[in-house]
Amino acid sequence: MIRVEDRERVRRAYFLEKKTQRQIARELKMARKTVRKAIASAEAAQYSLRRPRARPVLGAYKARIDELLREAEQMPRKQRYTGHKIYTLLQGEGYTGAESTVRAYIGRQRRRQKRPQVYLPLEFDPGQDGQVYWGEAEVILNGQQVTVQLFFMRLCYSRRLFVMAFPAQTQVAFLEGHVQAFAFFGGVPHRLSYDNLKAAVQTILQGKNRREQQAFVVFRSHYLFESHFCTPGQGHEKGSVEHGVGFGRRNYLVPMPQVASFAELNTLLLAQCQADDTRQVEGQPVTIGAAWALERPALLLLPPEPFRCCSTKPVCLTPYSQVEFETNRYSVPADRAQRHLVLRAYPFAVEILDHEQVLARHPRCYERNQDVLDPLHYLPLLEQRPGAFAHAKPVRRWRANWPLVYEQLLVRLQAQESEGRGIREFVRILKLHAHYPAASVQTAVERALTWGCIHADGVELCLRQHLQPQTPPALDLSHHPQLVALTTQNAVPDLHCYEQLLSGR
Repeated sequence: MIRVEDRERVRRAYFLEKKTQRQIARELKMARKTVRKAIASAEAAQYSLRRPRARPVLGAYKARIDELLREAEQMPRKQRYTGHKIYTLLQGEGYTGAESTVRAYIGRQRRRQKRPQVYLPLEFDPGQDGQVYWGEAEVILNGQQVTVQLFFMRLCYSRRLFVMAFPAQTQVAFLEGHVQAFAFFGGVPHRLSYDNLKAAVQTILQGKNRREQQAFVVFRSHYLFESHFCTPGQGHEKGSVEHGVGFGRRNYLVPMPQVASFAELNTLLLAQCQADDTRQVEGQPVTIGAAWALERPALLLLPPEPFRCCSTKPVCLTPYSQVEFETNRYSVPADRAQRHLVLRAYPFAVEILDHEQVLARHPRCYERNQDVLDPLHYLPLLEQRPGAFAHAKPVRRWRANWPLVYEQLLVRLQAQESEGRGIREFVRILKLHAHYPAASVQTAVERALTWGCIHADGVELCLRQHLQPQTPPALDLSHHPQLVALTTQNAVPDLHCYEQLLSGR
């Protein structure tokens, strides 16, 4: 077949330059048959086989392959014949050809039998529909590459997208993602569409029926939206948010962000979502932000108080003033601990309560068999048992990172006091961290070392002076005129009488 450029040259030579077919064939070094085809049509004829190619080896087995493919359609989806398995069966029946020939024939047959999927174009009313989905992404968190779970919610009318990162796809994280998304949108869609994820669906029943998780029903009742669960395996039913997952991952997380915490990552993602308001989706008359401004009045109003997204369970205190949750152990203040407590687990934090009083709050740990300890919780015990100071795990962890001046203070205290009293005094100073910022306590310790007031009261005095520097008020001597002369700049009091104290008289 000749190129379209050569076909054009032939046609120009014949129709415009009035050359004969023989002359054109001679000048362009083409066969006259080729020249005649070019003159007959400007478009190249499509090549088609007049008769099927002979397949002397495979031909006798085509009917058998077709039979196996029909049989596979009735088998479980994950236990059907593969191309390699069919090739193995044919070998046992005498086939001597190549496996690639069998696989190529199977591919053609499957493509011929498979109908293309087509979908209806959808249109949504403002405020009526939203879609929710989970995704994954890689980020650099504290210098290490980790996989984070991304919660996505998208409004179907304005196409406004909300993204939030979590360490895991827990039910608490799922609900917290909703709360933050509703706050971002300024309201609640009337209906939300979901995959059949375990955080919301306990059991898939026949048809469209679902047995939902009790916590999800309570959450839905709080915000009064409707839920719709897609048909299993039919991702196109929530295609808007699934498209949003890919869009958010490619545009918000490329290159991989380098962050120190999930809080920093989510601040970055929220800024990206807000910046996306200026984008205009292809085929839409206005930007996402303008469409959202039209949609917001149609959303359901937010309730007066957001839903508390946490799981609650009773816990028992261990002998080490800890409670256990998901194999990890969290410390409780030793001087306020009770035998029976309540633990609330949020996506990023854990609270330990005595009735309604919060005793401790820790960052939530998603590893296993870890001790999450606050050294301040154990200082009352160390004040009673100073001999355990050197081996107390909470203090040893704290000591690895605390300022060098703390070590200098500890050495001075142990040198001027007996070991037990010196450590007790040092523990009293450490307890200031429970009420004052760490940087201020460090500054107070530095001043106490400089001024030589190396004890807990001296450090606390330096701390108060650092936090609330005050100029002494002027004295009112109107009722003591005999003292007015002492306030003049040149007045020098007579201190000779004090010399008697030094001489012992």
